[in-house]
Amino acid sequence: MSPSSRTAANPWRTLLPVFAACAAIGLQAGIGMPLVPLALERQGHDNLTIGIVSAAWPVGMLAFGTRIPQLASRVGAVPAIIGSVVAGALISVAYTLTSGPVAWAVLSFLHGIVGGVPWVVSEIWMNVVAEEKHRGRVMGIYGGMVALGMALGPVVLQVVGVYGPLPFLTGAVFSLLVAVPLLPHWRTAPRIRVDSAGGFAAVVVLAPLALFTAFACGLGEQVAFSFLPVYAVGAGVSAQTGTLWLSAFVIGNIVLQWPIGWLADHADRRLVLAGCTAASTILMLALPLVPAQSAGVVGVIMLWGGISFAIYPVGLALLGQRFRGGDMARANTAYSLIYILGGLAGRPLTGAAMDAFGDPGLGWTLAVFYVAACVAAVVAWRRSAA
Repeated sequence: MSPSSRTAANPWRTLLPVFAACAAIGLQAGIGMPLVPLALERQGHDNLTIGIVSAAWPVGMLAFGTRIPQLASRVGAVPAIIGSVVAGALISVAYTLTSGPVAWAVLSFLHGIVGGVPWVVSEIWMNVVAEEKHRGRVMGIYGGMVALGMALGPVVLQVVGVYGPLPFLTGAVFSLLVAVPLLPHWRTAPRIRVDSAGGFAAVVVLAPLALFTAFACGLGEQVAFSFLPVYAVGAGVSAQTGTLWLSAFVIGNIVLQWPIGWLADHADRRLVLAGCTAASTILMLALPLVPAQSAGVVGVIMLWGGISFAIYPVGLALLGQRFRGGDMARANTAYSLIYILGGLAGRPLTGAAMDAFGDPGLGWTLAVFYVAACVAAVVAWRRSAA
């Protein structure tokens, strides 16, 4: 039986290794994402500088992202992922040998080039294999596994600390775990095909809502991981507590991804997106009103994490129902790049807003984009119902 025949016969079996790899990707991200912003904040740099340096990672992915499908098609899904995580581990080590915003911006750019490969290839893998009737739940499990890894990341930081070389070296070691569940599938992973016809512009025309919600989700999620610990310090709690807020953010994701994914398989996905973005808006407006030292702030952050994170897999499921075959690789790549573009825009915007308005600038900035995504989802639903 060929690999493609085995995939068709048992798609869930083919998805298990990539789910496990996604948990490891989330673990590495949960460890690594807060480190550079916290180090720069400790050195006395302003929030705008922190936002610009953090934006170098998405710039790197945007620079290389359109070539990822061709890379995976040429060398195979598993070799592409494993090669990229090894390179990423070496870059993490390089952070310990350098310092300052310029050097770390360069390293973040290089990290973005290699870091986008396992993310994009794994999503293409899942959307190619998933059956339409289960697509929302498949993407919900994916989101939950990434969240599980991210939730464990800040817990690891409680042990190794958030400053100095040790957390960077720890992140490098944990990033190599991505390769472990994939090695047995070096030759049997689904083949990724890329159609020569068409282009990324066609994806925008065919799935504008999915791409816009990817932008809003990317802005919100990446801003959270870059600025939530900084927000915590500004609100009067410790940096370690700020990293635990990140754990609360992704624990909400773990709890809510399956029910929201189930809903996306049984209701109009555009309405599910509208509900998620509307709820995220309300939570962002409430965040500055809740005392940072109270238990209530943890509840707000958990709900925000679970509901706003769900925007991404629901939009990914919406995308998957529109594209097939080689078009799927291009559509998934466009979706990931738009998500990254949201973070690229969101970090400097949020940093500037926090410099201008204080901590509330974080929630106000995100609320604007969540509202826009909600309106877009409602308009798309009403047009389809007309």
